[in-house]
Amino acid sequence: MFFQVIDILGTIAFAISGVLVAMNKRMDPFGVLIIAFVTAVGGGTLRDTLIGQTPVSWMINMTYVYVILGATLFAILFKNYINYLRTSLFLFDTIGIGLYTVVGIEKGITIGLHPIICIALGTMTACFGGVIRDILCNEIPVIFRKEIYATACILGGLTYFLLSEFLTDSNFVFVIAGVVVIVIRLLAVRLKISLPSLYKEDKA
Repeated sequence: MFFQVIDILGTIAFAISGVLVAMNKRMDPFGVLIIAFVTAVGGGTLRDTLIGQTPVSWMINMTYVYVILGATLFAILFKNYINYLRTSLFLFDTIGIGLYTVVGIEKGITIGLHPIICIALGTMTACFGGVIRDILCNEIPVIFRKEIYATACILGGLTYFLLSEFLTDSNFVFVIAGVVVIVIRLLAVRLKISLPSLYKEDKA
């Protein structure tokens, strides 16, 4: 039950982030819904396909579809309250990657995958929906920029396995690892920490 609640919270966060991007691009209602949907389920679809869990989760559990529809409608109706675009998008996207990272890791652990593969699975679960969203909206995906994004997911995954060696309460480990992802991402943006560039800055 706890695992499903976290999964649904991540779905809500990513759906709202998709709505905000789509509305910023001035898409019609159908376009907004599509972007919200692919943002929310893209990472989970890739994860389930890779581990051979088909049909994928959202196809056999209509709760996810209803949650996405509800979150989309909520974001559209209350856009004036949540649509401080850059801040809101960043916040919901950050919450989404934190929650989805630990969901993906847990899925990997359940089927007995190696910890490194579990971390990779969690990172893909967290990031892939945003990649699809940004590509469809004609943006360079955040994961391919210098920003601390996938790195935060990886560090959260390492925290998960480190804590699991010392703590017996898996729910507590689950929550802490997700919070670590969120905090690292928030601090990186707040303190303007980014990955080093491979390219020299052009001089005017």
